Amino acid sequence: MRFEGIYTPLITPYHTDFTLNEAALAETVDHLVAAGVHGIIVAGTTGEYYAQSMEERIDMMRRSRSLIGDRVPMIVGTGAIRTEDSILFAQAAKEVGADALLIATPPYAYPTGREIALHALAVDRAANLPVMLYNYPGRMSVNMDEECLDRLGRSPNFCAIKESSGDPNRLHMLARDYPHIALSCGMDDQALEFFAWGARSWVCAGSNFAPEAHIALYRACAIDGDFTRGRAIMSAMLPLMRVLEQGGKFIQCIKHGVTLRGIDAGPPRKPLQPLNKDDKRALEEVIRTMNTTIANIPGALS
Repeated sequence: MRFEGIYTPLITPYHTDFTLNEAALAETVDHLVAAGVHGIIVAGTTGEYYAQSMEERIDMMRRSRSLIGDRVPMIVGTGAIRTEDSILFAQAAKEVGADALLIATPPYAYPTGREIALHALAVDRAANLPVMLYNYPGRMSVNMDEECLDRLGRSPNFCAIKESSGDPNRLHMLARDYPHIALSCGMDDQALEFFAWGARSWVCAGSNFAPEAHIALYRACAIDGDFTRGRAIMSAMLPLMRVLEQGGKFIQCIKHGVTLRGIDAGPPRKPLQPLNKDDKRALEEVIRTMNTTIANIPGALS
């Protein structure tokens, strides 16, 4: 499988009692497909999988597959502390018709590169689907190092890596030494650099509410090779990226952004709390300014 384009890690909309808002979920999926995203990821961090039971996660897979249909690929996250649980999620994803898996490092355990590879290989054997690896040491505390990548790169199923370390040296190493594992941008404020180094996809939570801007940057850089236009779009997006990453309110901001699009995303699940009024106003102003600026960049939205 070739990962090309914008992949949105889908939110999970909730009612105020934290039950699933099925109507809002359907609206969100339709909104993303209509906007032109190239794939949808279910059970990513943005979807709050860590706050869901196993039954809820599998139900979300089923519902999302039904809503997405065959309009765009569906990738399912298998994140869990225990390898056994990740295997169960991979098997469930296979059963509901997922197109690929997202495999992250098990959190908290601090596994070595060899142990991460053995975990990923066990999950792969359970489903035999294309895999996008997910390297996020900021949350998992360890990198998918060269030993891990060397082991996994021997299998054709491991065809991409969402790189979220924020380390430019990792970006260079992956592009130079592992060209057979496609680069996918997982660090929003480095999207321009990722595209310059050959990335063909971007997993971006902000595309839940601003798919047009994210698609515009992808098209400028990865499709048209117009990095002058890309820099202008990126400059317009950077204030939003700073707001999303500051203050530990990432998921809350994403959900409020979706609500601004007319879809009731609801609150985040505890222990997270919704944005306060000041945070909402700040996010709204940044989004308005970004949209206005990008609309005035020649060719950005055409």
